[in-house]
Amino acid sequence: MDEFHREGDDLFCESVPLAEVARSAGTPVYIYSHAALERAYRELDDAFSGAGLDHLVCYAVKANGNMAVLRALASFGAGADVVSGGELYRAMRAGFDPKKVVFAGVGKTENELTAGLGERILMFNVESVSELEHLNRLAAMHGKHARVALRVNPDVDAGSHPHLSTGLGHSKFGIPVEEAAALAERMGEYRCVDLIGIHQHIGSQLLKVSPYVESVEKTATLVEELKSRGFDIRYFNIGGGLGIRYLDEETPTPKDLVDALRPALAATGTKILCEMGRYIAGNAGVLLTSVLYRKRSGEKSFIVADAGMNDLLRPSLYDAHHDIQPVKDDIGTARADLVGPVCESGDYLAKDRELPDAREGDVLAVMGAGAYGFAMASNYNSRPRPAEVLVRGDRWAVVREREHYSDLIKGEIVPAFL
Repeated sequence: MDEFHREGDDLFCESVPLAEVARSAGTPVYIYSHAALERAYRELDDAFSGAGLDHLVCYAVKANGNMAVLRALASFGAGADVVSGGELYRAMRAGFDPKKVVFAGVGKTENELTAGLGERILMFNVESVSELEHLNRLAAMHGKHARVALRVNPDVDAGSHPHLSTGLGHSKFGIPVEEAAALAERMGEYRCVDLIGIHQHIGSQLLKVSPYVESVEKTATLVEELKSRGFDIRYFNIGGGLGIRYLDEETPTPKDLVDALRPALAATGTKILCEMGRYIAGNAGVLLTSVLYRKRSGEKSFIVADAGMNDLLRPSLYDAHHDIQPVKDDIGTARADLVGPVCESGDYLAKDRELPDAREGDVLAVMGAGAYGFAMASNYNSRPRPAEVLVRGDRWAVVREREHYSDLIKGEIVPAFL
């Protein structure tokens, strides 16, 4: 059974009617399914296990960093992929084993590198010679050794939205794959850095296996070359990016992906890491929003809701599609735009689509909002960010309180000279 499903006219998350959550917690509110998180994680883990590959599934914290979501994933046995000191802090507070944490990102600060050293994380994914030099210096200063993987750029088109593609030659991410071997040979200069892995990541929301296979085969060749030169490459991090269905996309399963990659991965003789975020969290969450007004402007019809682009940025940023469902399915449909209250023309959740013909006060569910939803939310227009709720079976709890106006000015100081 789908974790989000209908029983009669009512939309449920697991065994909880979403109308109940909306009444009690208010809207806008994000709702996450514990069962959906676990199912997606197990699908990935089982795909690698079934292929006989030593592996670790590292959840990409950037997709959804709620502490309850992270605690659940840590309890399943997942590792964590972090890209900032704040994400590292969250992962440690949520209970992840530091030996299952990898630290990526092209612009790590000295404080962030020092924090990773202090937590004794599994490894840093290093993206430049400058970063290696800083990491080596900091490790020597603190009497530590840093374990690193070189992030290489395989120059492969992921075939996703341009903002989501990270493995092309002109991207800011990684080291050109053809330069990586020469850099590895220089590693002896860095006495406090140990090269133990190779990392790649070509993008997000990948809907075809072929770009993944092309990039992994190219990078696997580098892994084998470095091992033949005597480097102790123990880990091959293939990145993340497996896509999910938002509309009617044909999406590969974890088994499809791993079966296609298995020959190249097995040949490396390494432990395989992957960094899936969207696949685990994306369809495990929805955003509930209440209809404030119905409006017509000429031939256009608008449904004005209390959630806007500051709550869910993906439609405005990527022109992304999210299915819109009524929480109470006792209404017809109408062609309209679902828009928010933010003072921007780009503030919409759905544009010129057949949508539920919702009345003022009705609650709508924006589906597939578990990844890059709250994580990208902001206080634009001085709007408090929404609450978050986690459902497990027939129980639910608020796992982040709705912000108040006082939260908006926390930390701001009016100087004495005003």
